[in-house]
Amino acid sequence: MKEHIIQEILKKEWKMFSNVQNEGGKASCQEDHGTFTIMRSSQFESLPIYVLESYFHDLAVAERQNTNLMTEKYARMMEFTDPIGYKATKKFLRKIDVESQKYVEEAILIFLNWEKVLRLEFPYLFSNSRPLFSSEDSPSSTSFETYQRAELYTYSPNTIKLYSNFIKESAKNNINISKQIQLNIVKKYGYNSLQEANEAVKKRIKKSN
Repeated sequence: MKEHIIQEILKKEWKMFSNVQNEGGKASCQEDHGTFTIMRSSQFESLPIYVLESYFHDLAVAERQNTNLMTEKYARMMEFTDPIGYKATKKFLRKIDVESQKYVEEAILIFLNWEKVLRLEFPYLFSNSRPLFSSEDSPSSTSFETYQRAELYTYSPNTIKLYSNFIKESAKNNINISKQIQLNIVKKYGYNSLQEANEAVKKRIKKSN
């Protein structure tokens, strides 16, 4: 059941993602269905089915309303990466209620702590990752924090609440969801562990130098 709903989510997301309109035409990542599937499925596999069901409902509602949630996500990133462009776009974006903002910020704070731990433990694996904080954003680089916030803001209030509560409960139980997501990713690339993947990247970097 969980695998089925993940596949249905991926179909809807890919349709939206591949149809995001960019200045200068499609980006190369919009043609790379394989990488998209690995990255997104790895994230969804870490979530409980009740969060996935709520998010699937969000996607279905957006489709009926002819709304592209992926376009909205990238527009929200512009608040930090392109503030001038964001001013012109902001009026078209759904307003986020105060309670949802609180839930989003609580989840992001936990994720940032998880990511800091991972980047210290596996520095080579994360050597080409996004910058961590929104303060590091630039027109050519979007941080993990900004990306995460923009994504969560595309969720409905119900999904945001369910997601945030799950993240808080995981943290309370000392379960690092960021670590689970990364492990899902490296396994899809043929590694058995984060340590193995980190060592492989380390060897590649040393060889190239």
